[in-house]
Amino acid sequence: MIRWALFGLVLALWAFAASRDRLDNWIARTDLPPVLVETSVEVRDRNGALMRVFPVENGRVRLALALPEVDPDFLDMLISYEDKRFFSHAGVDLLALARAAAQALWQGEVVSGGSTLTMQVARLMENSGTGRWRGKLRQMRVALALERRLGKREILELYLAHAPYGGAVEGLRAGALVWFGKEPARLTPAEMALLVALPQAPEARRPDRHPQAATAARARVLNRVNAPERTHLAPVPDQMLPFVRLAPHLADHLVKANPLAGHHDLTLDAVVQNQMEGLIRRAVQGQMRGVSAAVVVADHRTSEVLASVSAPVYGAAEGRQGFVDMTRALRSPGSTLKPFIYAMAFDEGLAHPDTLINDSPVVFGRYAPQNFDGRFRGELTVREALQLSLNIPPVLLTQELGPARLMAMLRKGGAAPQLPSGTAGLAVALGGVGVTLNDLVQLYAGLAQGGQGQPLIWQRGVAEQRGQRMVSESAAWQVGHILAALTPPQGYGRRGGQIAYKTGTSYGHRDAWAIGFDGAHVIGLWLGRPEGTPVPGAFGGDLAAPVLFEAFNLLGSRPTPLPPPPPETLMLSTASLPQPLQRFRPRNAVFSAPADAPRVDFPPDGAVLQRDGEGVALKFGAGVSPFSVLLDGAPVLTNLHRHDALLPLVEPGFSRITVVDAKGRSASVSVQLQ
Repeated sequence: MIRWALFGLVLALWAFAASRDRLDNWIARTDLPPVLVETSVEVRDRNGALMRVFPVENGRVRLALALPEVDPDFLDMLISYEDKRFFSHAGVDLLALARAAAQALWQGEVVSGGSTLTMQVARLMENSGTGRWRGKLRQMRVALALERRLGKREILELYLAHAPYGGAVEGLRAGALVWFGKEPARLTPAEMALLVALPQAPEARRPDRHPQAATAARARVLNRVNAPERTHLAPVPDQMLPFVRLAPHLADHLVKANPLAGHHDLTLDAVVQNQMEGLIRRAVQGQMRGVSAAVVVADHRTSEVLASVSAPVYGAAEGRQGFVDMTRALRSPGSTLKPFIYAMAFDEGLAHPDTLINDSPVVFGRYAPQNFDGRFRGELTVREALQLSLNIPPVLLTQELGPARLMAMLRKGGAAPQLPSGTAGLAVALGGVGVTLNDLVQLYAGLAQGGQGQPLIWQRGVAEQRGQRMVSESAAWQVGHILAALTPPQGYGRRGGQIAYKTGTSYGHRDAWAIGFDGAHVIGLWLGRPEGTPVPGAFGGDLAAPVLFEAFNLLGSRPTPLPPPPPETLMLSTASLPQPLQRFRPRNAVFSAPADAPRVDFPPDGAVLQRDGEGVALKFGAGVSPFSVLLDGAPVLTNLHRHDALLPLVEPGFSRITVVDAKGRSASVSVQLQ
């Protein structure tokens, strides 16, 4: 039946050709399928390497490919095997059809179909079958019409875009990547031969399912084209390689923001991205259930992001947490904003790294900040206060600077901080504000660039935008110099002095941070639970800092050195500083008690205490002995030479405790005993 159909089809076409006008009109009236090829959206790295592929309709992957990107040897092999007279026929090769009919008559079965590459393009574009004579006639008609409207190179590109390679893979480029992990310009002759043979029977010849059929088909192609490489060939692939999927969260964001773009060229480096994704997966191994992590790596000299990892896994993992982009999630930054407070204080003349500042209990209305460990260190230098990440000194400085000015400086650096109450209070100094990991990396990039804010860049071709100045170059250097003197995590001692870094832990152990920079790169790391529940025992210094230093290790064996101090930097000891800078005092200090006046360290002002039947412990500092202690104005202890005592306070209610030194100076607090 088939042989008579083929033979009749050839005779009919010859007869039809006798009437040239009718043939021309028949071809001219052909309704062609769309010739514009819908190709997958591609996300590529700074070097053009593929990072993510988005499928087209029905989940198919079809990658854009131009003829210059294909090895000419592949095109020669394809044409020699499939359609020798491709460049001379008009879409239908009557000689090939006649040969196919003769072979069918002689053999009693179809030996070759006689389809040209143009006819195959017609079949692939219309998704029509190959067996029935009506389908074959339609392919001939569309092929003749295509040849009239398109050039041979355009038809070849259509074939290379639509040829099936098994499963949901279409087109030579996609086929080369899934079967060999290569672009079409880098194929060997044996690999080319398999990719020439596969589209004729993509499922029957799939090498991972039917290796013998794939091997035989490859051999036929090599024999047909007389390729020298026909023996001792490597086995055909035994699996289909997955398409690369790097930076998936960032890719999703960019495609959603610009869905019409055919490709997105990023500043990211695929090698660095792959390394950081592996690092983040290792960082959460052994952690409590639900702990996630994220990291952003940027070159602060150019503001280009080199890696952006939003979660250890992508997809429906840990209750769909794998879909949450933690580089863009608002979180409490903990102590990571403290360096910016000190830098602003340096610029305002409020302090210098060697200025003495008092770490002792303070109360601002109803706000009484405490250090993380509940201890107070007394008088120490600003340098030490930052390195120890104490809470009282930065709050004192923020009180003088004004929380609103701190918020304004963060915005100058390109961040978009969000306040829970809408009003900036002193709590912002200790993390009472929402920022993203991207925000913090951008802020620290500005610090590394001498205080010059500069927006991060994720996409190539985007003009570099110069931001606003955050702090002076000397203030930025001073802060970086202090942070570079921090002791590195155990095992990273060789990095000491080379990386300026800061850790942070938000209230309730919900977020652990580590952010640092050398002379070239800035890296920010976050660990926690996306839904914001606590991670007991999680500290930035213990949990995040080692991962940060490992990230710098992955960038290279030796960090880029930090810059030298700017010429205007004031580098003096405490005793050599100008008198106003030797010891921090608020601007209204002229109206307050002198620094050596007595102060009550415990209990803090406004404290609510529980009765224990023995009294209330009192601790105070400074002042000149002997001391007297008054309760509600009445003396209860006199001639004290120590700075602590047990007060005979056992009755419930409110009381005022006053300590008076030998010079008549006093300090008071109010407490409630329950």
